[in-house]
Amino acid sequence: MTGATRLRQAVAVARVELRRILFSRRSPALYLVALLPGLLLGARALALAIQGEQRAPDIAGATTAWAVIYQTFVMRFVIFFGCVGVFGNLIRGDVVDKTLHYFFLVPVRRDVLLAGRYVAGLIATTLVFCGSVLACLFLLYLPDGRGPALEYFTNGPGLAQAGGYLGVTILACVGYGGLFAVLGIFLRNPSIAAVGVLGWESINFLLPAFLKRFSVVYYLQSLCPVPVAEGPLAVIAAPASPWVAIPGLLVVTAALLAVGSWKIRRMEIAYTSD
Repeated sequence: MTGATRLRQAVAVARVELRRILFSRRSPALYLVALLPGLLLGARALALAIQGEQRAPDIAGATTAWAVIYQTFVMRFVIFFGCVGVFGNLIRGDVVDKTLHYFFLVPVRRDVLLAGRYVAGLIATTLVFCGSVLACLFLLYLPDGRGPALEYFTNGPGLAQAGGYLGVTILACVGYGGLFAVLGIFLRNPSIAAVGVLGWESINFLLPAFLKRFSVVYYLQSLCPVPVAEGPLAVIAAPASPWVAIPGLLVVTAALLAVGSWKIRRMEIAYTSD
């Protein structure tokens, strides 16, 4: 089988899987998770709008508030659990539904099947969560008025910061997606492992500098355009350079998918054990 043939097959698999992720019975859960930060900022915008002219524009305060919301809520919980739901079910979902054997009977290599599904999951989560981030940024600066907001984005750092948050969002989907796609192959219930991963990511600020490097959130935080103080109990560590963080996440994700490809080629279907 040539590389071109594998590529065509992976694209075909990705198209089918993308429709399933975005328009299946599991899709509403993904959209609901992505809507949570928008609902929070929408409530904030409504509360500030009620104040009307009594409130002066506060672009700096809004920027700081978003940095905290993004790093403590959007990145650590919204994107995290969205990736658990999407990537953890790329293979495990068919095992639960007892439909995986149909895909294994198709003349497509199993590693190509995994690659196509991973790409579909990455496209879906990127579209949904990047859209959520853009909506949040709109709601964030809406109470400050059109003039100050446009000035911040055209002549200030607003546009670069927005691009930075979108880039971090994509990398979060890449890293967490690769991790949970592989866990979904090895484990009967990846959600249990996800709780352990969440715990490790949540205590990252308490870990020594050496151990911080064994987490996704450390590299994502290093790339965030606006730093956030982690509190008096945090163990201070130098942020990772973009030249280390970005290639590092990509290489680790590729290694995880290679392990997943090895496992799925040797996978035996035993629905009765699930």
